[in-house]
Amino acid sequence: MKQNKLESIPKRKLGKTDIEITPIGQGVMQFAGGHGFMKMVYPALSDQESNAIVKSALDNGINWFDTAEAYGKGISESKLSKGLQAVSKKDDEIIVATKWMPMMRRARSIKKTIDDRKKYLIPYTIDLHQIHMPYSLSSFQKQFDAMADLLDEGHIRSIGISNFSAKQMIKAHDILADRGHVLASNQVNYSLIKRKIESNGVLDTAKELGITIISWSPLQSGILTGRFHENRVQTESLLMGRKMMSRGSLKKSQKLINFMGLIADFHKVTIAQVALNWLINFHGDTVVAIPGSTKPEQAEQNGQVMNFKLTKTELNDLDELSRDFL
Repeated sequence: MKQNKLESIPKRKLGKTDIEITPIGQGVMQFAGGHGFMKMVYPALSDQESNAIVKSALDNGINWFDTAEAYGKGISESKLSKGLQAVSKKDDEIIVATKWMPMMRRARSIKKTIDDRKKYLIPYTIDLHQIHMPYSLSSFQKQFDAMADLLDEGHIRSIGISNFSAKQMIKAHDILADRGHVLASNQVNYSLIKRKIESNGVLDTAKELGITIISWSPLQSGILTGRFHENRVQTESLLMGRKMMSRGSLKKSQKLINFMGLIADFHKVTIAQVALNWLINFHGDTVVAIPGSTKPEQAEQNGQVMNFKLTKTELNDLDELSRDFL
């Protein structure tokens, strides 16, 4: 009897927790497009459009989704919940990650806002709750004590961080360890053309402590799809936020993109899929990625990244060609 392709996709432990995730997750920041500061980055999506993206991600083997309070103050979270309910997904069939925004706030806000996070995500559990960045007005001790309390009280299943340095990761890890908990993950900007975590200690620390690295913007706002290299005029059609992100990277990455195109042709995949495949395989099980999607076909392509694997030679060649970005 043949094994279902989706069932054969290998899952990984989220850090040292018992939560199992696919190497590719689905980022849903785009679901808040058209609202607040997100107007500068993404256009608004209808419920029909966001529901289709969720369905496509699930249909192609993705079992987890990443959202945040900052993505529209509940808009992204509620649209994710609607999308999951639209395909009748049960809580125990998917993994949901969200984040608390610490800017200009104290640690007590973590507990004050957890009911909102749960309300917007009903009926789905918060499997991973993350501190979005290390900029709270409170000490790390107070922040991670508050997160540990949420875990002890059953509001969340695991604790993560985002955009934390190596030293900050260690501090967070140690505080949680004193409470009998693990730090599951650190979500950072990491890609073939954004490799600073390999030289600043973040990746090494994650490997040493058993912390999963979650790569946000793994395609660098579309730069690693190659489409802007083929037609640089396309960058002019981007909203200002994404246009700013793309500046300075196109010329520097041209040689890398050309080589990725050759690999993509050989495997009959896209350049974007090559970029994602390198991320989730080059460092073993340590790195997972959460590409975003504004169209169902993008979510489909993201999921299909898990259906092939670059050779060791290809992985190493891409490593060498992208070392200028370390």
